[in-house]
Parts: sequence; C-alpha cells; structure tokens
Amino acid sequence: MSQSSTETPTANGSSGNDDLRSQVAAILQEKEPTPSEDTARQQPSAAMLKSANETIPQRSRSEWEPGSDAVPDMFRGKPLPGGECVPLAPRTLEEAGLSEAELEGLILKYLLSKARATGREIADQIKLPFGLLEEFLYKLKEDRLVLFKAAGPLSDYVYEPTDAGCEKALRFNKHSTYYGAAPVPLADYAAGVAAQTVTEQSPRLDDLKNALGELVLKTDVLKQLGQAANSGRGLFLSGAPGNGKTSIAERITRAFGRYVWIPRAISMWGEIVRLFDPSSHHLAPMDPIHAQFEPAQIDARWVRIERPTIVVGGELTMDNLEIKIIDSTGIAEAPLQLKSNCGTLVIDDFGRQRMQPDELLNRWIVPLEKRFDYLNLTSGRKIQVPFDQLIVFSTNLEPRDLVDEAFLRRIPYKIIVEDPSEDQFRELFQRMASETGLNCPPRIVDYLIDRHYRAPNRKMRFCHPRDLLYQVKNFCDFEEATPEVTKEAIDSAVKNYFALVG
Repeated sequence: MSQSSTETPTANGSSGNDDLRSQVAAILQEKEPTPSEDTARQQPSAAMLKSANETIPQRSRSEWEPGSDAVPDMFRGKPLPGGECVPLAPRTLEEAGLSEAELEGLILKYLLSKARATGREIADQIKLPFGLLEEFLYKLKEDRLVLFKAAGPLSDYVYEPTDAGCEKALRFNKHSTYYGAAPVPLADYAAGVAAQTVTEQSPRLDDLKNALGELVLKTDVLKQLGQAANSGRGLFLSGAPGNGKTSIAERITRAFGRYVWIPRAISMWGEIVRLFDPSSHHLAPMDPIHAQFEPAQIDARWVRIERPTIVVGGELTMDNLEIKIIDSTGIAEAPLQLKSNCGTLVIDDFGRQRMQPDELLNRWIVPLEKRFDYLNLTSGRKIQVPFDQLIVFSTNLEPRDLVDEAFLRRIPYKIIVEDPSEDQFRELFQRMASETGLNCPPRIVDYLIDRHYRAPNRKMRFCHPRDLLYQVKNFCDFEEATPEVTKEAIDSAVKNYFALVG
C-alpha cells in the first residue's frame, strides 16, 4: 500500500498508521515453524537444525538474499518420482508469509468488486484454505469493515463490506486493483526455484534425443547440446539461417524434468508482482497429483506448469527485463527472465533487437555469473531475485562482432549449427514427405539434389525439405493431382522458393 492510503483514519477512529505498525509488527514477529508442529507433514529446514541457543535474525520473507537458510520449506514431504515437488497448503497466516494488511486488502477489494460473497468464495478467490481465513473474517467484522449479510452453507456466512470497508477498499485500489490469488513471499519463491533448478536436472543423452527427436542433428552437435543442458547456464547457437537454431532452442527444455510449480503472484516488500502468465506458461494436468494429494492439501497459490520456454526476438527491449506496472490498474507484471526461471529463455535473432547488443549484455553480465538478478520496485527499492534458467542466444551473425570476450566467457557453450550433409538432407526430405502425406521416390530426391543444388552450387539448409514439400503439396492440391513428389512439382516449388534468395 502507498503511504497515503495507510494514513487515512479508519471507521473506528484509529489512525491508518496503526495499520502500518501492525504490518511492520507482523513482519518482525514472523518465525520459523518448530519441529513439534506436525512433524509428520514437515521436514525440518536447515534453520531448524541450528542450535536452540543460537539467535536467528528475523527477516521478512518478502525479501530474499541468495544463500539464505532462514526460509521455511513449503515443499514438505518427499518429492514425487522425477523430482517434482508439490507445495502444500499453509496452516497459518505466518506459514503463508502474509501480513494482516495484505490479506485485508485482497478481501476488501474482492468484496468491493463482488458486493457480497461467502467465506468459501473468498477463500477460493484468493487461493487460501477457508479454515485459515475464517477467524480473520471475524476480525474484519469486529473492526466493522464487513458484516454478516446472511447465513451460508456448511456453517459459513455471506459477507458484505460496510461503508468503512468500501472506503478502505477504494484506498487500496489507488495503489493496485489486484485481488487475485494471495501472493507467495519472495523468499518462498526463491526456495521453490532452488528446489526445481535446471542446474540439478542433469539430462542424459537419451533425454536429449527424446527432446530433439524431431530434428536431424549430427552426433557431435547433440553431445555439445547435452553438455550445455547439463550446465543449465548459457548457450550460444550460431550458423546460417534455416538450419534449425530456433527449433533446437525451443525444444531443449524438454530434456529437463517436465513439470514445475510456480506461484501465481509474488510479494516483494509489500508489492504484489504477477508471475503466472497464460501466454507464456502452459498449465499441466493435475490428475496425477490429485491421485496422491487431496486438493485441500495443495497450496492453490501455486500452479503446475510445463517447464517454461520463452522465446523473444527483435521485439525485445529493456522494458521487458524490468517489472512493468500497468498504469490503469497498478498491477505489476514480472519480467521475462523471472517468468522463464526453471526453464529456457531464448533470445532469437540476437543482434537484431531494437536495443544495442551491449545494452542487453551489460544488463545480464552479472546475473549470468551470479545466478541472481536485481530488479527495481515502484518504491525505488532494488531487490535480488533468482536468475535460474538456460539462456540461449541464437544468431546468424558472427558472435565476435556482437559481444566482447568478457561476455563470451560467461556463456560457456558456443555451438555452430552447420549445414546438413547430403545424407542428412535425404533423410530429412523422406521423413518430411511421409509426414506431409506425399509419396516420394528416391530418384526424385536424386533429381532435386543434382538439378537444383549441385548444378547451381546452392547450399543445403535444414529448413529446405519442409518448405519445398509444403509447396509440392500445395501444387498437388491445386492441380488436383495424386499427392506425389514429381519433377514438375519440384521444379515449380524451387522456382517459387528460391526466386529472390538464390
């Protein structure tokens, strides 16, 4: 909340500064759960193993420092087969890492929008267990911010905001209109990234073959890619256009564990930053999880997604790498590197962005080495966040002309994707013909190579079989001919395809 919204007197006459003091007090009083708190469900964290006589500094979990071990682990219990960790529902407000002011703001803004709702509807909206919210809703009633409008099912009530509650909700809205899932503290998110990091996945050759099985690659290139995936750090793909650099970069994430959990939103020093993005993240099925866990056991503030692969090209600007505030709503959006944590971030056509390569390189030269990044909040505070993904720079330009030696040193793997050999070209052409539903006699491939590659001294590219065969299929469809690769169809496709590019 902004300072102005906390200084307005409340309905019971107390100063809004009390809210601010309550928030600060809630932060300062946060403590680690003790081993006696349902040890069957919770494994002791590193902090719990410290001597009982040792004083552990109390810190807000909405801040984070790399290497901090004072963070309770939300992944209680053993990971599932494949290393997947399931976040379990918090049992207390302290375990959820939420202050009363944050929770109050979400509830009042939702009620202002909905006019009235049952306690379970509120719990479903902000993704917290109803049992955790019930007592807090009674507190809001005692503070004359909400009232019981009617009885609800299952010992529930229908809640409606009072005039004072509406007034306070409007003040909250001036800062941000967000009233979605309650945010996860930054420290808990960092712990989640550490538990699912790409650097610990260690994919093997079979994993890489399964991930890149659609592509025809030389064994040497496949091994280089495997080593880069094992490092989980940086990768430069260079070579002529059309040889599959982007296809490789988009598929390499499949070599890691398939699914990860990310929070819908993160709390950073009192600011809520929305992380889950349906346009970048793909939801994963929950059936296998619900076979082992009841829905009520899972922290609904987190979502199960496929390991993210985010691809950006020439449209990339420096603004995409910072927290973005939507002016009309005050809602903060996470930058690309945060959305791609535990997955792959592909900078396609590197060197052709709207910003100079040096700007991007200077921005990331420290994160690439230290594995954490710095972001600026609207308050002006600079915070540390995890930077944990495989960064892939794909370019058909000469890397030495784009970056200096200091940056190249921080990208440990540089792989040149060369033109296909004739055998690879033939294999790919026959495979693509089969997938396209075209009959392709081997003699036609001989004709294509002799007439249209050897004679004009034209270089082969991995994309040519696909692009030429699509044109052959269009030729057959238009002519109402048998779906077959013929000399006539090949000549027509080559004439269309290479007319301007040679």
